[in-house]
Amino acid sequence: MEGLWLVVLVIFVMALSVQSQLKTGFYSTSCSKAEAIVRSTVESYFKKDPTIAAGLLRLHFHDCFVQGCDGSVLIAGSSSERNALPNLGLRGFEVIDDAKSQIEALCPGVVSCADILALAARDAVDLSDGPSWSVPTGRRDGRVSSSSQASNLPSPLDTVAVQKKNFSDKGLDDHDLVTLVGAHTIGQTHCQFIRYRLYNFTTTGNADPTINQSFLPQLQALCPRNGDGTKPVPLDKDSQTDFDTSFFKNVRDGNGVLESDQRLWDDAATRDVVKKYAGTIRGLLGLRFDIEFRQAMVKMSSIEVKTGTDGEIRKVCSKFN
Repeated sequence: MEGLWLVVLVIFVMALSVQSQLKTGFYSTSCSKAEAIVRSTVESYFKKDPTIAAGLLRLHFHDCFVQGCDGSVLIAGSSSERNALPNLGLRGFEVIDDAKSQIEALCPGVVSCADILALAARDAVDLSDGPSWSVPTGRRDGRVSSSSQASNLPSPLDTVAVQKKNFSDKGLDDHDLVTLVGAHTIGQTHCQFIRYRLYNFTTTGNADPTINQSFLPQLQALCPRNGDGTKPVPLDKDSQTDFDTSFFKNVRDGNGVLESDQRLWDDAATRDVVKKYAGTIRGLLGLRFDIEFRQAMVKMSSIEVKTGTDGEIRKVCSKFN
């Protein structure tokens, strides 16, 4: 029994030490303008296209889920992570590259691409009327990026059991899962990823019965049976560019766009969290989601980070030094 406690204690201390290796204001003396440069860069792209916010948030999420938050998703190359099937729709690379080149001109070899991505994800949420938070920094960039390692990324076809396992493998619990999926309040998908739900669900020739009957014709109008598969579809039918709790109300009411999102209502544990965020006291729930989303993001952006002398500080985000 003592041995078990020792293992638990060691794991706990290891988790704490990762958090403590990252710290808020890591660049306050070495590159004091870094966070402001990231912010102004994200803002300039956001003004031209508010949907870039969801792109940056997803880019950070996909980075953290493969080899930890180490900027490995940013590497270009035919066999790199960003060319894996689940990553082909990722966007926002040019925002990170732009911020990095400005920062390199000012403080060469100091600020990692992994940190720039974590900061940009925070700024994207803030600009979309979501919460802001202090991002602990000090991540270093990974030296490996392989498309074969990206096969365990979350998929819109995942059952709740698979989603839970993917998240728990990264040290995230069921509550974190639902909270982080709430980022879909500003996301979009494409017709090719939902069409099977609308016309031939489980090859029955019918629609997915969990789709609200009044919402189904709207989705079918957006995505005709033989229409353009690349046509974008908002994941939050009510407020695509606002970071709010309407996504959870949609899941509660059978208006989830992705099957994986709607399935959160089928499982008792995840349903409880959806209910909590989707309740009727709008202001209070918005505040609660904002607070818990911040906490979940800090937790997620600390997954398997490289610090100290691990990894490197890339000169250009899309290639290893």
